Amino acid sequence: MKVTIETPELMESFGQELAAQLVAGDLVLLAGELGAGKTTLTRGIGAGLRATGTVQSPTFVLARTHKTASGPDLVHVDAYRLGSALELDDLDIDFANSIVIIEWARHFLDDLFDHWLLVSIDRSNEQDIREVEIIGHGKRWEGVQFALSD
Repeated sequence: MKVTIETPELMESFGQELAAQLVAGDLVLLAGELGAGKTTLTRGIGAGLRATGTVQSPTFVLARTHKTASGPDLVHVDAYRLGSALELDDLDIDFANSIVIIEWARHFLDDLFDHWLLVSIDRSNEQDIREVEIIGHGKRWEGVQFALSD
C-alpha cells in the first residue's frame, strides 16, 4: 500500500489511523532519511494509542516506553547507533506484550521476527511531499486490509 502525505499534521493523522491496526506483539520498522517523518509518524501512532508522555525521538536513550490508555505499551526505539541484534536484545524490550516501533531498523532484524510492518518514507521530491509505503511481512499481515486514507 502506498499513500502520499503532504504535511506533518497529515503524517500524524496517518499514524493515528495506523495505530488502529496495531496490537500487542506488533513490530513496525520505519525507514527513511533524516527528517523524513519517522518520529512524526510515531507521534501519531502514540496519539492513536493514547500513549502517555511526549513521543519524541529516543536517539540518545535508544528506547522509550510509553504506557497506553487501555492496551499494550508503546516502545519507540532508535536503532541508528545499534550495530547488531545482540545490542537490540540488550535493551530488554518486551516484544510479545508491546507495540514496538523501530526507527533506522537494520537488516539484522529480519531473522529475529516472524512478522513485522515495514513503513518506508520517501521525501525525495521537490515539494517535500512524503511518499509512504507499507509492506507487511509474515502471516500476521496476510490479507490485512488497511483502512488508511490517501
